[in-house]
Amino acid sequence: QVQMVESGGGLVQAGGSLRLSCAASGRTFSMYDMGWFRQAPGKEREFVAAIMWSGGRQYADSVKGRFTISRDNGKNTVYLQMNSLKPEDTAVYYCAARSVGAVRYAYWGQGTQVTVSS
Repeated sequence: QVQMVESGGGLVQAGGSLRLSCAASGRTFSMYDMGWFRQAPGKEREFVAAIMWSGGRQYADSVKGRFTISRDNGKNTVYLQMNSLKPEDTAVYYCAARSVGAVRYAYWGQGTQVTVSS
């Protein structure tokens, strides 16, 4: 089982940057695909970005070119660098983990709030 704690959220003006961190427990962190999701008020949770255990990356179209996901297996941490933030990026951001070969993300953090002011 993996437990995650997100940090780095906050209030930023449009055009600014934030870096989210997700610290995970467990000795096999390197064998998990890690993802970031977000949920805005009144909307469904949506995929933002993922980094596979192999290093491959995926991004939602809405964040391509602005967000970068990375991981440090030595620190059991995954990061989301968010640049050129827009008010529509305002949401609670969640970190999630998926076992290699699994379809669904089974483990979730508690979320961190990101608010982008116009």
